Amino acid sequence: MEDSKTKANITSRLQTIKQKSGKTHNQIAEETGLTNVYVAQLLKRQAQLKPETAPKLRAALPNLPEELLHEMMKPPLRSYDPNLIQEPTVYRLNEAIMHFGESIKEIINEEFGDGIMSAIDFYCSVDKVKGVDGKDRVVVTFDGKYLPYTEQKSEHMVSRPQLQ
Repeated sequence: MEDSKTKANITSRLQTIKQKSGKTHNQIAEETGLTNVYVAQLLKRQAQLKPETAPKLRAALPNLPEELLHEMMKPPLRSYDPNLIQEPTVYRLNEAIMHFGESIKEIINEEFGDGIMSAIDFYCSVDKVKGVDGKDRVVVTFDGKYLPYTEQKSEHMVSRPQLQ
């Protein structure tokens, strides 16, 4: 498993390659068939590059060395800097989730039942739209699989020996 220094070095190199390409996350996403946020996650080593996507990423970023491509295909150390919350955009996103979270949870339960939205089987994108006033607006989409809570019946617990 990579340590934080190795991850920081790889991430720095990946960010430099992206910057030198002159491409946006949206452009790379379009060329690879991924979401823009997933592209950003790959370049931050927060997501694993799948072998079938590697050729598309290599085509989108031709200066991406084979060695980094292989690093990106390893399971990443998914982590974050605790100081990240101090960054204003991250702080506001956290604030929005905290403010609207209880209502979102209530609607999920009302529409689906007792359960949660997966953050593993999950898609996320950021889009730019014009508001009714003509000003730019940010649209953040969370698209997660619904996971119902399971009633824990002992008869369904296969790891537990059958008591007779």
